[in-house]
Amino acid sequence: MADVPTFDIDRSSPTPLWFQLSHAIESAISEGRLPTGSRLENELSLAERYGLSRPTVRRAVQELVDKGLLVRKRGVGTQVIQPHVRRSVELTSLYDDLARGGEKPTTEVLSLQRVPAPADVAEELDLAPGEEVVALRRLRRTRGEPLALLTNYLPGRFEPTLEELTERGLYQYLRGQGVHLRVAHQRIGARLARADEARLLEEPPRSALLTMQRTAFDDKGAAVEHGRHVYRASRYDFETTLVGR
Repeated sequence: MADVPTFDIDRSSPTPLWFQLSHAIESAISEGRLPTGSRLENELSLAERYGLSRPTVRRAVQELVDKGLLVRKRGVGTQVIQPHVRRSVELTSLYDDLARGGEKPTTEVLSLQRVPAPADVAEELDLAPGEEVVALRRLRRTRGEPLALLTNYLPGRFEPTLEELTERGLYQYLRGQGVHLRVAHQRIGARLARADEARLLEEPPRSALLTMQRTAFDDKGAAVEHGRHVYRASRYDFETTLVGR
């Protein structure tokens, strides 16, 4: 049973008490003081320790359940789980989004080569079929766990190195090359994992994966990158805001 690290409840603050408790637990999880798999002390114990009502504690815990940081299991109690990565549908890279969210993503470059562009890739990048492109495949991890397999194609004028792709995100590399990303066409879907994908992502065979295809264009309208990525559905989701007319 894991205790929430001690913190002071500020009863004079306009910040609701449930939010103060929720924020303290979330900080303890993100900093590793409440590691994945640990069981949270029960709501009655938390209420007594901090002098809060049980409804206040229940709301704080439910907030973290809704965020995907805690799960309630019958016969086990409330347990810390590996959080989902929620990614807004914006023109940003996974690396940038993880870093912005306080994570420390790591990248393993599985392959980096110059190849003739397959017909469908050439069409996406507005190249002649067979024209040389840079093809790269990477495994992105966060908190030491695999999250996504990223396959990208760049026009042949780019020359990224293994070190550049390991140490930073692809969009960081492109920005360093003077590319100003302007717009992208993106398609999101789902399918079952192939054998090699399941192995690399440490998922059971034929697990559900989220898929994303994206072609990004610079401020001159030129296609600069085409990506075909798969993400662990157990750890990842896309998030968007819809606005009515």
